[in-house]
Amino acid sequence: MKTVENEHVHLGLTDEDVLEMYKKMLLARKLDERMWLLNRAGKIPFVISCQGQEATQVGAAFALDREVDYIAPYYRDFGVVLSFGFTAKDIMLSAFAKEEDPNSGGRQMPGHFSSRKHRIITGSSPVTTQVPHAVGFALAAKMKKESFVTLTTLGEGSTNQGDFHEGLNFAGVHKLPIITLVENNKLAISVPYDKQVASETVAARAESYGMYGEKIDGTDPLQVFKVIKEARERAINGEGPSLIEAETVRLTAHSSDDNDAAYRTKEEKEADRKNDCMVKFADYLKSCGILTDSIEKNLVETIQHEINEATKYAENAPFAPVASLTDYVYEQ
Repeated sequence: MKTVENEHVHLGLTDEDVLEMYKKMLLARKLDERMWLLNRAGKIPFVISCQGQEATQVGAAFALDREVDYIAPYYRDFGVVLSFGFTAKDIMLSAFAKEEDPNSGGRQMPGHFSSRKHRIITGSSPVTTQVPHAVGFALAAKMKKESFVTLTTLGEGSTNQGDFHEGLNFAGVHKLPIITLVENNKLAISVPYDKQVASETVAARAESYGMYGEKIDGTDPLQVFKVIKEARERAINGEGPSLIEAETVRLTAHSSDDNDAAYRTKEEKEADRKNDCMVKFADYLKSCGILTDSIEKNLVETIQHEINEATKYAENAPFAPVASLTDYVYEQ
C-alpha cells in the first residue's frame, strides 16, 4: 500500500475511523469465506465473491455521508452494504433465501442488495442496470434541491453495456450529483481487460461524457476514501459527476459456478494474492501502532462469533410461505 505513516490523519480520519474501516473489510472477507464453505457443503446455492475488492468498497462507503447519500451497488459489494448498515445476519438470510432476507424476502439471488432504510437502491441480475437507476436518483436530488449524492458501482466489464453510456451521458449533460465507481479487477467474468476495452483506462472515457475522471489504486482504502470524498464535494457543490476507476484484484473465481482455472494461470493468481488489500491495510495499521497482534486476534474471534451466530440463525429461519408466492407480482 503506497501510503505514508499516519496518512489517515491528513485525510481527517481518526485511529478509530481506520480501525472501523478494517473491521468492515474483515467482516466482508470472513462472511465471503464462510459462504464459499456453505456452498461447497450444499447448504446455499450461489456465491459471488468480494474477496480482493474490500478496500475499494469500504473506502468509498466511508467517504460518503451514510446518513443522507444513496448507493446503487453491484453484486460484489459486501463491503459497501455492510458499511451502510447491513449486518452479518442480513447477508446470511439472503444467502439462505429466507423470508427475513431484507433484500427481497428470499426472492432474488444473493448480491441483489436493497434497503429503503439504508438508502440502498434495488439491484438485479442484468449487469449495469443500476447505473441509469442511480442517475435517476441524482436527477431527483437536483430537481428537489436536496444535498445528497448517489454512488453507483460496477465492474469494468459492465462499462461496455449500453446502460453505462446512456447513464453517464445523461449525468454529464445535466451535471448530476453522482459518482460512478468502476471496480476494475481486469477479468470481467473471464475476459482480460485488453479484450474488453480499447482505451488505456476506463477513467479516460470520462472526458467524452463531460465529467471528471481518475484512475486510482483500489487496494488502498485511504486513496479510495480521498478521491471519493473529493468527488462527493464536487457533486454537492454543483460541479457535476465523476467517473472513478479503482484498479483492484479478484481473488476467487467469478462465482461459485465458475472455474477460473480455465482462464487464469496459477502464477497470475499468486501475483494477485501478493496484492491482497487486507494484508496491505493491516500492515499499514500495524505500522501506525493502531492494530496489534492481540487486537487483530480479538477482532477475528469477535467477527467469527458474529458470523457463526448469523449462520445458525439464517439456516434455521423459515422460508417464505407458499401462499406468498404471488406477493408483489400480481395485484389482488
